[in-house]
Amino acid sequence: MKKELNTQESWYDDAQEYWSGVSPTVNGMLGGYESISNTDVQGSQRFIEEFVNGKKGSKGIVLAEPCIDKERACDCGAGIGRVTKHFLLNNFKSVDLVEQAPKFIEQAKNSYLLSEKEAGRIGEFICQGLQDFTPEEGVYDLIWSQWVLGHLTDDDFVSFFERCKRGLKPRGLIGVKENLTVSGYIVDEEDSSVTRSEEILKSLFKRAGLRIIKEETQMGFPAGLFTVKMFALVPDSSDE
Repeated sequence: MKKELNTQESWYDDAQEYWSGVSPTVNGMLGGYESISNTDVQGSQRFIEEFVNGKKGSKGIVLAEPCIDKERACDCGAGIGRVTKHFLLNNFKSVDLVEQAPKFIEQAKNSYLLSEKEAGRIGEFICQGLQDFTPEEGVYDLIWSQWVLGHLTDDDFVSFFERCKRGLKPRGLIGVKENLTVSGYIVDEEDSSVTRSEEILKSLFKRAGLRIIKEETQMGFPAGLFTVKMFALVPDSSDE
């Protein structure tokens, strides 16, 4: 990332200020594109299906067994809990939410995810930026980060995922869903975020000691939006 973004003291404060002015609604979380929510969730489910439910061929023949447990997930950059409610809770018994904006946490806790919380399916609400978040060691089957990593500087991106590796169970996965630009970086000064190219994103995964085991492009979004890709990652044993 450009040096000035790695040294700009107000980078995270500016992002916090921007999101403090965003409505705590699905439309607010999706930047005015509420209509893509179902397509987004369906794409994520198809992507993760083989890991949580195994892979089946025609006539229901089992081709591969599930490779992760379905106990506990972590939603990083959770907002009001849209991804938790419509995606992660369909696959895991319990989900923790990490979100830096207090009003989004309050909306999730007291309204949007109230019934799920009362049913005991929500673990912790953690009000913290990902640059500061350190997961408990060895507890998560899946750590999912979606449309939030652009707020991290490159160095903090790498450090975040180094910490996430330690938060996984032995068979755990890290899931990433992010916008991609064709090359280099596109900086949005309004919300203090950066859109990275696929090449840069993969280089950061490698720096963090992660190996990609699956990648896929999200289909069905309106023309004119950034390309969105999903990645399933595991700790790279060759780095140990």
